[in-house]
Amino acid sequence: MSKYAIIETGGQQLRVETGRFYNIRHFVSLTPNELEQNTKILIYRVLMIRQESTIKMGHPWLKGAIVKGRILHSCLEKKITIYKMISKKKTRRKLGHRQKSTRFIVDSIFLNGKEI
Repeated sequence: MSKYAIIETGGQQLRVETGRFYNIRHFVSLTPNELEQNTKILIYRVLMIRQESTIKMGHPWLKGAIVKGRILHSCLEKKITIYKMISKKKTRRKLGHRQKSTRFIVDSIFLNGKEI
């Protein structure tokens, strides 16, 4: 908990730590055929880094901050069911889909070329 970074990817902001894995919806820079197992990724959209009691914030992103990781696998999330009903009109519509997501693990966090 003493070292972490907040990154922006897949339309959401994540608090990441080294050695942990996370699920995100999509990587903007990677096409679906590049999402193979053990593909190394670099994330430059780092919003904040906390190291012990020091906090460094970017505006909007930190310069020289990189989060390195690798893709574990692609997976499908739980099914989402959408049910629309218009009362008194006998109109009902049921839809559903499974969101594609990618699981990746954070290997290291760098700030100005030094690993924290």
